[in-house]
Amino acid sequence: MPPRKSPLRRSRTQAEVCPTIGEYLIQRLQDYGLKHVFGIPGDFILQFYAELCASPIQVVGCTREDNAGYAADGYARVHGLGAVCVTFSVGGLSTCNSVAGAYAEKSPVVVISGAPGVAERASDPLLHHRVRDFNTQREVFDKITVAAAALDDPLTAYREIDRCLAACVRYKRPVYLELPRDRVHSRGTVPPTPYVDKVVSDKAALAEALAEASAMINASKKPILVAGVEMHRFGLDDELVAFAEKHQLPMCATLLGKSVVSEKHPLYIGIYEGAMCREPIRRFVEDSDCLLLMGTFMTDIDLGIYTAKLDFSKRILATSESLQIRHHHYQNVQLGDFIRGLLKADLSPPKRRIPADCRRKEPKFILNPDAQITTARMFERINQMLTQGLAVVADVGDCLFGAAELSINRDTEFISPAYYTSMGFAIPAAVGVQFANPDMRPIVLVGDGAFQMTCLELSTAVRHNFNPIVVVLNNKGYTTERFLMDGEFNDILNWQYHRLPDLLGGGWGFEVRTEGDLDKALNAALANSDRFSLLNVHLDPKDISPALARLGESLSKRL
Repeated sequence: MPPRKSPLRRSRTQAEVCPTIGEYLIQRLQDYGLKHVFGIPGDFILQFYAELCASPIQVVGCTREDNAGYAADGYARVHGLGAVCVTFSVGGLSTCNSVAGAYAEKSPVVVISGAPGVAERASDPLLHHRVRDFNTQREVFDKITVAAAALDDPLTAYREIDRCLAACVRYKRPVYLELPRDRVHSRGTVPPTPYVDKVVSDKAALAEALAEASAMINASKKPILVAGVEMHRFGLDDELVAFAEKHQLPMCATLLGKSVVSEKHPLYIGIYEGAMCREPIRRFVEDSDCLLLMGTFMTDIDLGIYTAKLDFSKRILATSESLQIRHHHYQNVQLGDFIRGLLKADLSPPKRRIPADCRRKEPKFILNPDAQITTARMFERINQMLTQGLAVVADVGDCLFGAAELSINRDTEFISPAYYTSMGFAIPAAVGVQFANPDMRPIVLVGDGAFQMTCLELSTAVRHNFNPIVVVLNNKGYTTERFLMDGEFNDILNWQYHRLPDLLGGGWGFEVRTEGDLDKALNAALANSDRFSLLNVHLDPKDISPALARLGESLSKRL
């Protein structure tokens, strides 16, 4: 009779087949479909970097850690999940602003940070990069992520990886994983079983919410559907459009949710943003007696700096975090279940006629070659060139407000930090967009102030043969700040932006002063698909977009 194996021998056999913590993290990232990770190496993350580089995941080196965070954010908005990998403190803390923006705007980014080894912390040494104590960075990220974990214990590391990745995908918000450098090759004692997060709605709450929503919709006379960014984040845009088409409901979108619905759709009327939107759209939305706010976050930007006049006692507000109908709150109702429930519900809302003045007329752009270029005319010309396969990536400020008027097709993405509004987002985010979808060419709209913050990330575009079309709105300063309070502090040095390709050793540069210059530069940029193009568009410092002008007029009346 053969000898019986001891429990100790059995445990060793299991340990031998366990992956290392680094291997398991990489495998789980691949399971979620991740193909690229953005970052900058540093001594506390080098071992994991070596593991990443040996894996099928491509490591994309960026020029700054915050830019790596923006690139991961842009990647996530197109791909569905992004990741940034950096060293301890000087790397991790540098990503805080970009990660905070991803949290605010519900973009699922995995932050992977190296850390000093567990063993080398034993005597509480003053290791380089340390701030206060070894937990400081994790405590900071606790505030700007939806889940965080230190992978310092091989007994719990597998489950912690699964927990955080599941939370990232479920809530569409960043998570933080801290990997000590002496745990990259550590193994657990039991082979892991990947954790699957299954969330279901409370059936009774869902049924009651659908009953109240159906009654409110059926009793309405002037309903309007307002599409928000969560329809895109959770892949519910098709169901939303099917719901609107089934009942012929007029649709608009928030600025953050722009491009969720094709702006060529016959039921679509435009972007609602309080006083910043066109007056016919504002009247039509604010006159509604049933506001179906689907996946929307009504931020101060979406509300036109609180110039909106919406009666929230007439709302059905459904997001991934809450469901409110009038003043009633329903718990444990999943957004997707509610949308699909409405699609199946027995509804008979009235057919609300969309006035002709709500539909934007887009006359053919007639070039005046010698006229000085203005913000309004620049956006009119860009609008004419938008076709399938082009992604608009707008930075914040007047370039964002002006871009709200662009007509975006369903297959043309619109990406912008329209809530958190962090300057410098667009250039690195466009790099992330092209990694996520190489067939999508970004048109980057960026003010000169924001451009000066992160423009050198174009070197990553050169390195990888990307071809964004970068339009710099050069008015020698911070336009929206001038709009709020003018002063010399809003002026910046006038760079020769069009000569940046000379520095980077690639790309095309164009200087634009007239409509003719703009037309020639855009045509050349479209033709030059093998590399990036940069347009230095000279604008009058006091020239602003029509949207910002409308806001100013409304605020002046209120004040």
